[in-house]
Amino acid sequence: MRKGTTGFTVVEIMAVFAVIGIVSAISAPAASKIMARIRLNAAARRVMGDLMWARMQAVSEHNEFKVSAVSEYEYEILDDDDNDGKHDGREWAGVRDLTEDYSGVTIRFSSSPIFFPRGSATPGTITLANKSGSKQVKIHLTGRVKIL
Repeated sequence: MRKGTTGFTVVEIMAVFAVIGIVSAISAPAASKIMARIRLNAAARRVMGDLMWARMQAVSEHNEFKVSAVSEYEYEILDDDDNDGKHDGREWAGVRDLTEDYSGVTIRFSSSPIFFPRGSATPGTITLANKSGSKQVKIHLTGRVKIL
């Protein structure tokens, strides 16, 4: 700037925009990876929360709750009132679609865990994955649910 004048010159403003552009170009790929990791962690917490809810409901309603894969993006929680492992017309079943809140995250079940009225469960592992990596949600025989 010249002495006695206020404001910025066009060259100074262009230099600031150039620096902002360079910093943005460098940080954009890193931000994309961070967001993918955040979505994966959040999806794992959501699945763990749903599994813990199913266990709690099995104990409070004195019947089995089964969690099973519907597709690579969806899973179903079944309130199995007659404990036959099948969805009958009168039983409640809710489907959770991961693509609604966690785009790009897929889910794979090693088995369909069943939570029993005493709080125990059939053991298994649920794997969630996206471009940033994978997370596993483990169901123990005792009914404990843990993210690995």
